[in-house]
Amino acid sequence: QLTKQQPSYSETMVLSTAVRLAASRPSGRASLINFLGKDGWAARLSAPVPAAAAAPAAAATATASSTAAPAAPVPQQVASPITVAPETVTTVPPSMYEDTPASNMRKIISRRLTESKATVPHFYTSIEIPLDSILSLRKVLAKEFDTKVSVNDFIIKASAMALRDVPEVNGTFDAKTQSQRTFESVDISVAVATPTGLITPIVPSTQGLSLTDISAKVKDLATRARDNKLAPEEFQGGTFTISNLGMFGISEFSAVINPPQGAILAVGGGERKIVPGNVNVETGEKEKPKIQTTMTARLSADRRVVDEATAALFMGALKEYMNQPKLMML
Repeated sequence: QLTKQQPSYSETMVLSTAVRLAASRPSGRASLINFLGKDGWAARLSAPVPAAAAAPAAAATATASSTAAPAAPVPQQVASPITVAPETVTTVPPSMYEDTPASNMRKIISRRLTESKATVPHFYTSIEIPLDSILSLRKVLAKEFDTKVSVNDFIIKASAMALRDVPEVNGTFDAKTQSQRTFESVDISVAVATPTGLITPIVPSTQGLSLTDISAKVKDLATRARDNKLAPEEFQGGTFTISNLGMFGISEFSAVINPPQGAILAVGGGERKIVPGNVNVETGEKEKPKIQTTMTARLSADRRVVDEATAALFMGALKEYMNQPKLMML
């Protein structure tokens, strides 16, 4: 004969609370949490237990306290089906929008860049580069030599020399053979916006070109790219890409790597900032703060080709050439 033991006060509190919560949950969903106030637990302990939940709770208590024989199974209560309200979708009338089929170029760009973000392990390094030396040299070239070169031409030339000094960044990754490939020739792809999409014509052997050669080459490629007159070999390939949005008023951004290339440089526009003066370590003298034009360059690199230390070396070399533009003329 089973001997039923009376549950203790703590067991009664836990049991009655659990039973009431289980009985008040519709179809197993979590019930709302209500703040009970000062006398909340006392009110819950004195509240009547629902009949539907009392039988399973009593059976569970008898099973836990008895070791002589197992308790008889209790039929489970069948939950009522959940009524789901249909979702209301508000559509825009066709008269308020226009669908434009994607061009072949945009389809290719979409496929390649989606593949790049999904499969290429991107990481990013940024650096601020002073532009005052380049702006001063541009004025000298225009006034004394009647030569006009853009800031972007200096960026391309400085990047080519930095890639020459840090050749690991001037490489690609072969997904089939899982191998890195570095190149002696620096073939820089320059992003050009066209009405049908972004295209990257190539400036081959950039490390051996002068500033004026780079300027003339980029102007020719950009003009023919907008007129859709580039040959396939003029925009397919390349070892490194530069995308400059400074002329659009963008201060900084992150670019997506163009596979199989290992890196791409995103360049923002120059901004005038107040910077603290340098400090002479020997004498301790401090220079006055000054206004300086700086730009932000951000390198997106493939971690399978370039590591963080190599990216830092490249960005440091790029800053050094941009800060001392006369080195590009040697």
